[in-house]
Amino acid sequence: NPVLYKLEKHIFANSATHQFTGGSNLLAAIIVLAIMILPTVINMSVSSIQAVPQQMRAASLALGATKIQTIFKVTVPAAKSGIMTGIVLGEAMAINMVAGGTVSFPLPFNSVRFLTTQLVSEMGYASGLHRQVLFSVGLVLFVFIMIINLTLMKLKKKGAVEND
Repeated sequence: NPVLYKLEKHIFANSATHQFTGGSNLLAAIIVLAIMILPTVINMSVSSIQAVPQQMRAASLALGATKIQTIFKVTVPAAKSGIMTGIVLGEAMAINMVAGGTVSFPLPFNSVRFLTTQLVSEMGYASGLHRQVLFSVGLVLFVFIMIINLTLMKLKKKGAVEND
C-alpha cells in the first residue's frame, strides 16, 4: 500500500477533487489477489494435469501428434475444469483489507468494497431493512455467478459442436 500511495500522490498531485486512499484501493486489491491466488492456481493446475490418464497422452503421441500438440489439444482440455477451479478461488477478507472497504465507484485508485466482502463484513450485526439489503446483495451476486456459469456452459457446448 505505501508504494501505491506514493504512486497515487504522484499521479494526482495537482488534483483538487481526488480523495486520497493511503494506498488502499482497487489496484492494491488486484495485485494482492493475483499474488495470493497464484499458489492455489499452480497447485490445482498441476494436480489436474497429473490426473489426466497417461493413456490419453500415449494415444495422442501414437497417432503422430507432437508433444506440444498433445499438451494443448489433449492434456490441457482434459484438465480444464480443475484449472478453472483453481482460478476461481480467492480470499475475500484479505482483499477487503487492501482494497480499503469503502463503498465507491470502482476506479483503480479508489477505495472499494466487493459484494462478497459486503456480505461477510456486515451480516453478523445486520437486522431489519439492513439484513434485507444484504440478502439482496447476495441475490445480485448469485445472479452474476449464474450468468457467468450459463455463458461459459453455452460457449463450452458451442465449442464442442464446432469440434465435432
